[in-house]
Amino acid sequence: MRDRLALMAGGLFGAGLHISGMTDTAKVQGFLDIFGAWDPTLAFVMGGAILPMALAWRLSRTRRPLTGGTFPAKADPALDRQLIVGAIMFGMGWGLAGLCPGPALASISYGGWGGMAFLVAMITGMALAPLVSTRLLGRVRT
Repeated sequence: MRDRLALMAGGLFGAGLHISGMTDTAKVQGFLDIFGAWDPTLAFVMGGAILPMALAWRLSRTRRPLTGGTFPAKADPALDRQLIVGAIMFGMGWGLAGLCPGPALASISYGGWGGMAFLVAMITGMALAPLVSTRLLGRVRT
């Protein structure tokens, strides 16, 4: 049951990414180009995701997951050096490639070397993250 729900949710998420244009690198980069040919449509996609997610977090306080277990705890809102460095690196990668992990995985479903190259680079970056974290922050990320 859990695997089927995960497959359905992933398929729905991937379809939403395709329909909204989040897998189109030119559209994403156009959104980030605020001083050039700015494309504000992805702001509506992000804004449209905030309301249902806020509702889901609110409802998860009093409910349990359908597949058992518990919902994850609320994230720590503290801003620390590790979070800031990670956010900067993520943002730079998103701006340069025009993809983030979700849309990169979704773009593989319809082929193309760009998504695959990004996925390989992302996995390499994830493997190197502990080394980079140690160098930049002086400790291993947890």
